[in-house]
Amino acid sequence: MASLTARPARLYGALARAEMVTWTLLLLGMAAKYALGADWATRIAGGIHGFVFLSYCVVTVLVAVDHRWRARDLLLGLASAVVPYATVPFERSAERRGLVEGEWRLLQSDGPHPTSPVDRAVAWALGSPALAAVGAVVVVSLIFAGLLRLGPPTQWFS
Repeated sequence: MASLTARPARLYGALARAEMVTWTLLLLGMAAKYALGADWATRIAGGIHGFVFLSYCVVTVLVAVDHRWRARDLLLGLASAVVPYATVPFERSAERRGLVEGEWRLLQSDGPHPTSPVDRAVAWALGSPALAAVGAVVVVSLIFAGLLRLGPPTQWFS
């Protein structure tokens, strides 16, 4: 998978494809569960998919803040992770529209100085990718653990 210091288009594309692959694993796991009674298949595939889903959402926010996406594009990018196989068409659309082109804006020495707290946080994350990656893995893992504790989404409101 592409590193955080990779060009935004490369990183975003890699995660969009990973999200698509994990949707396939999840759907195959669900088929195995209901056709063969293999409950373990959805636990494994669901866990992998959930982690990649959250990672895709984090990178969507990073790219959106860095490249100054409109709120509509950010929401569509996040929503694309919810619909099976929608991340790749969204990523291709974002690429065609120039939403992921170029380098990381907030890493440019001659670029704009981050002024908002969100810009400063993203600039820090991009400037310290190893530490940010560890922090992101910790945050995603905590969210993931909390969601696991809640159980399957079908049981959240029952």
